[in-house]
Amino acid sequence: MNIGTVQAIRKIVLLIGIVAGIFIFAVTDSATVSGETVHEMIEWVGIVLIVVCILGRTWSSLYIGGRKIETLTVRGPYSVTRNPLYFFSVIGAAGVGAQTGSAVLGLICAALAFVVFHVVVLQEEKLLLNLHGESYAAYMRKVPRFFPRPSLWHDEKTLTIFPARVLMTFADAMVFLLAVPLAELFEHLRAAGIIPTLLVLP
Repeated sequence: MNIGTVQAIRKIVLLIGIVAGIFIFAVTDSATVSGETVHEMIEWVGIVLIVVCILGRTWSSLYIGGRKIETLTVRGPYSVTRNPLYFFSVIGAAGVGAQTGSAVLGLICAALAFVVFHVVVLQEEKLLLNLHGESYAAYMRKVPRFFPRPSLWHDEKTLTIFPARVLMTFADAMVFLLAVPLAELFEHLRAAGIIPTLLVLP
């Protein structure tokens, strides 16, 4: 399997995940049993998670921007998790779900994102094993796939940065912020009866 095939699989899986996520996002409301204050708090926690996602993805791209497949990156965030970009994206997905005011939907969105990225990562790992052989196999044995192990941290003394790649990753991550006005729009549409409320989650 070549890089083009892996990229195509990633795009298809991500597209399916995004479509499913938007549908769930649109038809789900939060339970009002806990009151408006809790609803607002969950939304703000979600915004914090989205900001963490944006900063984390941008930070990770400083180390790997433009070199994801060709060069084996094992320093900085890649020393504690093999997939920091995807790890921070899962955090961002939780933040997106939380914009409905539902903590449960935040967890559901994070779980969906995790499943999507897990499928992508399995394909990428096969490609990286073919390209880097034992070097990548040793890296896999040492560093966890997703959840960071801070005790493994080690860094580069200097970095070669590709600004265009970093800015592209930053711009991609900023899309997560669209969840804030989108959640408000869906809330108004549900209140007006234009779209149905199919799920009510705490």
